[in-house]
Amino acid sequence: MVFTLPAVNALKAAFPQAQSTFLIYKEFAPLLDGFPQIDSVITLDRSRYRGLNPKTLLPEALGMLWQLYRNKFDLTIDFQGFGETGLLSLWTRAPHRWGIVYRPTRGWPYTRAVRRNPELHPIEYHLDLLQRGGSISSSPCRNRFIVPEQAAAQAQQLFADWNLEPSRPTLFIQPFTKGEHKNWPLERYLAIGKYWRERRVQVLFGGGPGERPVLAPALDAGFAVAAGAPLLVSAGLVQSSTIILGGDTGLLHLAVALGKRVVMIINSTKPGNCFPFEHPEWAVVPEDGANVSAVKPEAVIEACAGALAEQRNAQFPSTPVQGQFPAKPAASNETLCLHRLCGQDLWNNID
Repeated sequence: MVFTLPAVNALKAAFPQAQSTFLIYKEFAPLLDGFPQIDSVITLDRSRYRGLNPKTLLPEALGMLWQLYRNKFDLTIDFQGFGETGLLSLWTRAPHRWGIVYRPTRGWPYTRAVRRNPELHPIEYHLDLLQRGGSISSSPCRNRFIVPEQAAAQAQQLFADWNLEPSRPTLFIQPFTKGEHKNWPLERYLAIGKYWRERRVQVLFGGGPGERPVLAPALDAGFAVAAGAPLLVSAGLVQSSTIILGGDTGLLHLAVALGKRVVMIINSTKPGNCFPFEHPEWAVVPEDGANVSAVKPEAVIEACAGALAEQRNAQFPSTPVQGQFPAKPAASNETLCLHRLCGQDLWNNID
C-alpha cells in the first residue's frame, strides 16, 4: 500500500476536484489516515474469509460488492493486477478502468491495461500505469506520508515512558519482514543495537503484534520494544527516530516516505527490487548476490555510522565534529526531512 502513495498524490494533482475511494484490507486501513488525498475507504476483512464459513463470508463479500457497485465510479485503477482485483474493477461498471497486468491475457477487465515492467521499482510501475493509462505526469514525485497528530503524540508518550530523549540520536531497528529469506539474523541486530548503545545512541526495536515473544532477547538486553504498537504509532516512532534499520518491509518503506534516513539490508539493488525508493545507496547488500544472511555486521555498522554522520552534518554543516564516522556527503533538503534535531553536544559524545 505504501508504494501507491506517489501515484495517489499524482492522481489528486491531476483531478483535484475528484472524490477518491481506496479499497484495502481492514488491518491496513488505519495507515490511510496518513493519505490526506483519500476521501473514503472501503475495507475487506480477511478474517471473515478464514474457514470459509458462509455466515461470516457472505455478509462481508456482499457488503463490499454493494459499496463498489453503488458508488458509480467514473474511473477505477487497479495497482495489484490480480485476477480477482480485475473482476472487482469490472464489477464497479466504471466507464474507465486502468490496471497493471502481468500477462496480456489478464487485460480484458480493463479499458486500459498496462503490462507491468519488471525492471521498475514498484512505485515506478504504479506511476507508469498512470502515465501510460491516462497521460498523468508524476513530476515532481511526491512520496510523502503524514503521521496524524494523535499518533505522533502517542509515539512521543512512548518515548517518554521508555526514558528515550527526543533530543538524542535514536536508532529504530525493525528486524523482521514477511519473508524468512529477507530476514537478517536477530542476534546480529542485537549486536548492532549493543554496539550503538555503548556509543550513546538510543536504540528501539519494532515489530508486529505476533513478534513480541520472538523479541524477548531484545527485552532481556534492556532495549525498548515497540512490537504490537498500532501501525500509525509505529510510524510516529519512526518519525521520532534518527536512523531506521531493517530489511525489505513495509515500515522501512514508510520511513522513506516520512523523509527518514534508512539503512536497509536487502539481497540486491538491481532494477525491479524493492530498495529504498530513489536511494539504492541506502541499501546494504551481500557480496555476489548471496542471501541477506551473508551481510557482515561490520558492513551494517559502517552504513549506520555513515547515516548518522549525514544527519549530524546536515544539522551542523559548518561545525567540525570529532568521531569515527566515515566521510559521507550530507543529504540534500529534497531527500531528507528531520523531524527531531539533536543537540550538538550529544552528537559530539558519540564515538
